Amino acid sequence: MSTTAKATATVNAAVIESFDEPPHYRVIPEPQPGPGQEVVDVLAVGVHRATKGIAAGKHYTSPTALPALAGADAVVRRADGSLGFVMVMGAGTLAERIAVDPAVVIPVPSEADPATLVATMNPALSSWVALKARVPDITGKSVLIIGATGNAGSMAVKVARHLGAGRVIAAGRNRARLDQLRSEGADEVIALTDDADATAKAYAGAAAEVDVVLDYVWGPPTELAMQAVLSARTEHTRLLDWVQIGGMGGLDITLAGHFLRSNAFRVLGSGFGSVAMEDCAFDELAAAITAGAMTVRPHPFPLAEVEAAWAHEDAQGERTVITL
Repeated sequence: MSTTAKATATVNAAVIESFDEPPHYRVIPEPQPGPGQEVVDVLAVGVHRATKGIAAGKHYTSPTALPALAGADAVVRRADGSLGFVMVMGAGTLAERIAVDPAVVIPVPSEADPATLVATMNPALSSWVALKARVPDITGKSVLIIGATGNAGSMAVKVARHLGAGRVIAAGRNRARLDQLRSEGADEVIALTDDADATAKAYAGAAAEVDVVLDYVWGPPTELAMQAVLSARTEHTRLLDWVQIGGMGGLDITLAGHFLRSNAFRVLGSGFGSVAMEDCAFDELAAAITAGAMTVRPHPFPLAEVEAAWAHEDAQGERTVITL
């Protein structure tokens, strides 16, 4: 009597086979949960800058051995039918099912649109973490966002307004986008130009008395901004928290020590290495996105078209999403 071996269960996935190529659509074995893990169905995965950097071997969480599963975050459905959001940078999420630690699953409202949620969470996270976990309650306070015309910076305007900021100032180089930000929550805008004197004057006039700065730029542009704001400040004992989030303008700054001595001035960074996850209230962010307080328009691709998704260039206000 002949016997037939039981077929191995499989799932469709996007697999990194080379750091020099986009992930490829492949069939892989069904995930097997480790101790304390559960298997969840993946509904949508964002194709963010970090996601592409991981797949290209250019991120600190890039896999050390290939092949490896692509993807860094996902909206998932658990066995009980509830929705969740997971961030598993370095482990991979781009498969029909994945195994996760239940402790890292962020609850998501049942009415959430998975594609919109996964498109929005990533650009919103940087400012949300900074304003929830790195600085005091911003209710009624004044917030300056430097680099506000980028995706994360634009979202920071909405996040600051949602969290109760009394005044939001957006600084950036894209004049058309700055004008749009006025209708998205910015009370005032600062146009950054190559004219250092004009830029410094604009900072001094609009942002001398801010309480919090979210800085996506850093480098020499931040040196100019710090000097302009601190030199124009009149309430020197009023605390100013300058939060470094991004480094589009450079990795380093030079800061004169007297600025620290002559003002109540703190420089701090914000990122997942500087905060406790339980302090970030990610479930509140998921609920706010679901309610429409802040959204990014998803540009969906099916999993089978992962290579096309990787090549797609997002328009302003949209984010590539792979739906499963």
